[in-house]
Amino acid sequence: MAEPTVEIEKRGPTAWVWMNRPAVHNALNQEMIRELRAAFRSLGEDATVRVIVLAGRGKSFSAGADAEWMKRQGAAAALDNLESARDLAEMFHAIAVCPKPTIARVNGAAIGGGLGFVSVCDIAIASTAAVFAASEVRLGLIPATIGPYVVQAIGPRCARRLFLTGERVSAAYAEKIGLVHEVVEAEEIDARVDAVIQDLLAGAPGAQRAAKDLIDAVTGRPMAPELMEETAVRIATIRAEPEAHEGLVAFLEKRSASWVPPR
Repeated sequence: MAEPTVEIEKRGPTAWVWMNRPAVHNALNQEMIRELRAAFRSLGEDATVRVIVLAGRGKSFSAGADAEWMKRQGAAAALDNLESARDLAEMFHAIAVCPKPTIARVNGAAIGGGLGFVSVCDIAIASTAAVFAASEVRLGLIPATIGPYVVQAIGPRCARRLFLTGERVSAAYAEKIGLVHEVVEAEEIDARVDAVIQDLLAGAPGAQRAAKDLIDAVTGRPMAPELMEETAVRIATIRAEPEAHEGLVAFLEKRSASWVPPR
């Protein structure tokens, strides 16, 4: 029986989603795409899960789409080719709209679709060993399904360079352009991810869901009376919720809120 292409490891309120094709640098095939999509949809609705970490087994994070699989899709019937592309787009979308905080643990190469994973997660922590590339043009392709997320993460100017050259860039450069939030030594990455997890667990889960929704709702919109009114409604609504009451009372009583797990 073949090993699963995706493994889910529960560590208390945190779910680690492991891409599990280390022999091919966690390259994406149809099975992995569908398993990742299902994993994030399921974990997003799992009340026992507070944080999701996306990680790669072996020395690479993800080398993007499996070249042999991409070749077969290009030679397939037009509708089959389109359906597999839709699966890929839906997988990235499932991560993007996941209501739980998501962390990309980038231990090594993040190429093509791997760059998409980095861009679509809420927080990205990279090892100094990591390298990044949108290598599609060197294969006669374009970074289409990852494009909106990469452009949102780093802006169109930096995206033009990466998309047009296909060059590999360092973790330091990725941090400089805002692709990753932090770069640490390889042996420190798990400790740093754990520290970020603890920061996330200190936040209220309902408020975190609402904060993610707020970001999506205001991105790209000019400040206008309609937006001002919408934000006023959002804060008025959430501060009347039981979670906000608990958070404010806990702060005034100088204790941890009920959602903070014991250490």
